[in-house]
Amino acid sequence: MWGIIIALVSGALMSVQGVFNTGVTKTTGMWVANSWVQFSALVMCLAIWLFSGRDSFANLWKVDNKYMLLGGIIGAFITFTVVKSMASLGPAQAVMIIVVSQLLVSYLIEVFGLFGVEKVAFEWKRLLGMALAIGGIILFKWENK
Repeated sequence: MWGIIIALVSGALMSVQGVFNTGVTKTTGMWVANSWVQFSALVMCLAIWLFSGRDSFANLWKVDNKYMLLGGIIGAFITFTVVKSMASLGPAQAVMIIVVSQLLVSYLIEVFGLFGVEKVAFEWKRLLGMALAIGGIILFKWENK
């Protein structure tokens, strides 16, 4: 149950953050806004780290697959693409497409066992679920003329 609640909070926070970041970008420009997002995230993480378990940063170099350390770089491009999509599509449509993209890529990662994720069997019902989600985007976008 906690996983569902946390996922719901995560989705809500991502939507609000996307709107905020798009607003900041209108005044400052893409890479200034993106830098601010990443810098303020760093400051928040360090503040929380000071009051929590204080794991060693040296453990980063013990990560087996060093490509896993690219998450922050990917995060900069996530911020860029979310801001650009929200600016051109609006928050609701952008988030719907982003979520379906996340579902599709995540499912492919699981089916093919990429990046050390445990491999799962392909299921047609999951593919059908994604097709229904894509149909929902089309229905949401459909304009009567």
